[in-house]
Amino acid sequence: MSVLTQRTRVLTVWVLTLVLSQGVLAQGPLSKANLNVDGKRISNADEESGNWLAHGRTYSEQRFSPLKNINADNVKDLGLAWSFSTDSGRGHEASPIVVDGAMFITLPWSIVIALDAKTGDELWRYDPLVPRSWGRNACCDVVNRGVAVWKGFVYFGSLDGRLISLDAKTGELVWEKQTTDKDRPYTITGAPRIVKDKVIIGNGGAELGVRGYITAYDAISGDLVWRFFTVPGDPSKPFEHPELEEAAKTWNGEWWEIGGGGTAWDSMAYDPELDTLYVGTGNGSPWNRELRSPGGGDNLYLSSILAMNPDTGRLKWHYQTTPMDNWDYTATQHIILADLPIDGKERKVLMQAPKNGFFYVLDRETGELLSADTYVDINWASHVDMKTGRPVETGGGDYQSGFKVVLPSPTGGHNWHPMTYSPDTQLVYIPAILEPFPFMHQPDFKYQKGAWNLGVDFPKSVAFAIQSKAPAPETSGHLKAWNPVKKKEVWRVVHPTMANGGILSTAGNLVFQGTGDGRFVAYAADSGDKLWEVKTNLGIVAPPISYSVDGDQYIAVLAGWGGVPSIIGGDVAHASAAKFANFGQMMAFKIEGSTAMPEIAAKRITMIPQPPVSSASSATVIQGQNLYHQYCFQCHGSLAVSAGVVSDLRYSTKVVHENFKKIVLEGMLEGAGMARFDDLISEEDAEALHAYIIFRANQDRTAMLEAENQ
Repeated sequence: MSVLTQRTRVLTVWVLTLVLSQGVLAQGPLSKANLNVDGKRISNADEESGNWLAHGRTYSEQRFSPLKNINADNVKDLGLAWSFSTDSGRGHEASPIVVDGAMFITLPWSIVIALDAKTGDELWRYDPLVPRSWGRNACCDVVNRGVAVWKGFVYFGSLDGRLISLDAKTGELVWEKQTTDKDRPYTITGAPRIVKDKVIIGNGGAELGVRGYITAYDAISGDLVWRFFTVPGDPSKPFEHPELEEAAKTWNGEWWEIGGGGTAWDSMAYDPELDTLYVGTGNGSPWNRELRSPGGGDNLYLSSILAMNPDTGRLKWHYQTTPMDNWDYTATQHIILADLPIDGKERKVLMQAPKNGFFYVLDRETGELLSADTYVDINWASHVDMKTGRPVETGGGDYQSGFKVVLPSPTGGHNWHPMTYSPDTQLVYIPAILEPFPFMHQPDFKYQKGAWNLGVDFPKSVAFAIQSKAPAPETSGHLKAWNPVKKKEVWRVVHPTMANGGILSTAGNLVFQGTGDGRFVAYAADSGDKLWEVKTNLGIVAPPISYSVDGDQYIAVLAGWGGVPSIIGGDVAHASAAKFANFGQMMAFKIEGSTAMPEIAAKRITMIPQPPVSSASSATVIQGQNLYHQYCFQCHGSLAVSAGVVSDLRYSTKVVHENFKKIVLEGMLEGAGMARFDDLISEEDAEALHAYIIFRANQDRTAMLEAENQ
């Protein structure tokens, strides 16, 4: 569809909506809102504390609200003010932006909606029409984490790699830029940040084999200003910028053939005083360092925090959290800036709790490491050497030498779900995770286009773990209050589920978090005491925000289960959030809110239907298992167990079984998001995949019947 056609379609829809709403838009918050958000307003966000102007509210990304009309004394009276149904069953991860009573959110498939923040009424929506087939390139669901608002425009990234600018009042398309190579499996799921009229955006796709970079575009024209590649390309060709020449010395082999990874898919922060942009980078491609860079090497700038000049994109300093990353230990997790008393001296610090299990405090001006302490249980390293800044490996994660169960898992001790810092308590609140993961080297690894290229033999490692008959390892999620000065845990709340939502802290001595098992909860920020809870019956992974309209303070959260834990979490996730139908809701609460909670239909776990008889050999089933974990599990779940976000293939109907090849090879269900794979797999491969799904259906159906008869 041409840009002109898209512009015409959006304008037509907007006009019709305007007519049908009988002037709601003309009289609503968009007509009154000062949408001219700029760096000065974001830097002085506390002066208009009723707004949530940027992704983390402020450039420092503390996700702390100075509002305190809702506080520890009256939070028990919190009730639903309004809710808005998103009509989507995929993952909801966005952090809303609120400007003068107008709320802007993103939904699955990169759809953008403007809402009245007081009533929840829809004001406009924009669908970038992401091809549903592109969903196969998304490692972790077709999610989007939000927009940026700047000088009257709304900016967001689409799953298929576009950066898009809309008119904030109308939702009309202004411009769009393809930021990625469409011949490679790049995606964008993170929210852009805007600094000094430059829209900063990264990308994802390292698991499938891409080369990461960060790009700045002119906010008005959309012109490219600068680009920083996070890993070097082919060293026989000129390097795009000087930093890559030094980085190339830390690589071996022919990493550029696959891409190298290092995608900057989420975290950013900005210090206006130091005029420094901070960006976290991701894992290597493939995960397995021996296959990625034979002969060793730190592999800069994987799993690193980059301090950059926002005008030029040149590097000021870097700190690598996990040199020689081997486990998908990204440093793309939330970055927070604060001023803390360290050893009796006020320091400008940067804080991060990346996947690898260490909580880092750095001097954000120089990059000096101030502390690095474990915030969850780990076994791959013993500590971080404060002289070198490097983690000291124990060998517990060296799966190149044999099967290993590693802590943390690739999900991390903390994933993308934002943490928060309260300047009142001087505590950081972390949505922490305890999950081990089985690793086994894949000696016959070959890059496969369109597949997960990890260099880890996932089917064999899982089978080995099962055959060992060792007790199932403990997994859990918990909300942890961490003192970054004293370097210790202050309190924790253990949740029933591993993956839970991002966190908000407020001046009302409150911490808010949604949970994977469908609750939204308020805790006392100083003690961790639970003060209020409401059952949403929707798993929550997104972070809450707070804002005010007409004197009322609101706490808002986007509810809807999704993301990587729901996809690969298997029965752990299936037993919790998937108990209810997963159709998202944007919810806003206020004191004495009187709106009834939306009814979310409960799902009954039924018997797996009898699959067709298969004459496939065990070798064919194993072939199908390997293909499944190359191409299918990132959507349909490990071991073909889905947690309710996309179809659980064990429950395939007779029609699905009869049309399996048409679905997989011909795109029979492409419009519903099931991409065709005839460019990657053969008819024989499709038969093997089908045989594996039938095998898993029979396997678990038998277990269900045996349980019923006991």
